[in-house]
Amino acid sequence: MNRNCVYLGPELARYGFGANHPFGTDRMGSFQLEFEKKQLQQHWQVIAPRTASLDKLALFHGRTYLELLQQKSLSGEGFLDEGDTPAFKGILEASLTVAGTALDAADRLMTGECQHAFVPIAGLHHARRDGAAGFCAINDCGIVIEYLKQEYGLEHIAYVDIDAHHGDGVFYAFEDDPAVIFVDFHEDGRFLYPGTGDARETGRGKAKGLKLNVPLPPRATDTLFEQLWPAAEHFLQKFPIQFCILQAGADSIAGDPITSLQLTPAVHAQVAKSLSALSGGRLLMLGGGGYNRDNLAQAWNGMLQVLSAS
Repeated sequence: MNRNCVYLGPELARYGFGANHPFGTDRMGSFQLEFEKKQLQQHWQVIAPRTASLDKLALFHGRTYLELLQQKSLSGEGFLDEGDTPAFKGILEASLTVAGTALDAADRLMTGECQHAFVPIAGLHHARRDGAAGFCAINDCGIVIEYLKQEYGLEHIAYVDIDAHHGDGVFYAFEDDPAVIFVDFHEDGRFLYPGTGDARETGRGKAKGLKLNVPLPPRATDTLFEQLWPAAEHFLQKFPIQFCILQAGADSIAGDPITSLQLTPAVHAQVAKSLSALSGGRLLMLGGGGYNRDNLAQAWNGMLQVLSAS
């Protein structure tokens, strides 16, 4: 049985902010065209998106914020935050699809139906428990982490983030949580939104030393990443990882319109292969950012290609 699972469908593509926005609704289509061109459907089982209940969003998000999200979804007016995340009619339903699809993938990984799963429109890592941020109306990463802890009792969940932007919504939500082993490579916050993720931020309380932030200088290339990745790999190997989430933002690839890192898709393939070996057969990959359509198509499909033999 094919145990590589990828989620595709128009419902998932609806999370986006219009044709003139970096996070447009065409992003999944760019990925899917390359997926089919490479004939990866021979190696990856295509699964339709799923929809979560509002209660699933409440695993991570506060009720007051969810009420605001419901209101803004009906009106389609204004912003969900201070000006980065526009509301649109149906944004709640689109968000429920992102969360529901990520949760379905988590269930299939936990039951062994899937060994690797990829959700292209997901990895919304900036949203806070009490609000939206940075194009992220919800935080599906955080929802999945809370679900894995509560539904399956997991105590060692690895969260690895190679998006150009620091995964602040995940980091600060679980900064003092020893169940979340956190590794984040990102462009230095002194030069890029959200301005966080200093190397000295290593966790708090019982989770002190369980979080690894690796800020990269602007225009960093694969050469630097390859020098730094083995230490991150060694860091993860110290823990009995039960499940791994990879936020695979492609905005760290050279040529992205809103970041300045100069990595190539080879980094995404390398990290996916490494985490597959570390995850014990439970690797959930979430697309994250990436605003150059060719970059995201190449980086995400490169990950799937390198895992196709697994």
